[in-house]
Amino acid sequence: MTKPLALVFYERLMPGSQLVNRLQDIGYRVSTCTDLGGLVAHAQKEGPMVIFMDLTSDKGDVNTVIKELREDGGTAHIPIIAFTSKSNKKAQNAAVEAGAKMVAVDEAILPQLPQLLDQALEVE
Repeated sequence: MTKPLALVFYERLMPGSQLVNRLQDIGYRVSTCTDLGGLVAHAQKEGPMVIFMDLTSDKGDVNTVIKELREDGGTAHIPIIAFTSKSNKKAQNAAVEAGAKMVAVDEAILPQLPQLLDQALEVE
């Protein structure tokens, strides 16, 4: 049986690399993308089951890309879990408005990863 694929966009080494390792530990294949501008095309090509996006980026507006993913017919169905620092409330709210299924704080994403995945992949 093929392992499910998670696509992870991150620029910050921590928690990005830790998230990749944790996903692999719980049985996911992981594709990483550091090119924010190419993320939609990357998601279309790879067809992940879930997308994780670090809201902290020097390369552009992550929430614009979340919105693009939601509006694209090939990626609109993929749940997006965004993550950022606890203090970044503005980015958290903007990510939900853009279409992220949920937003986790950096400190909680690793210990709560299985529960977050269960919630994100739940069929509504």
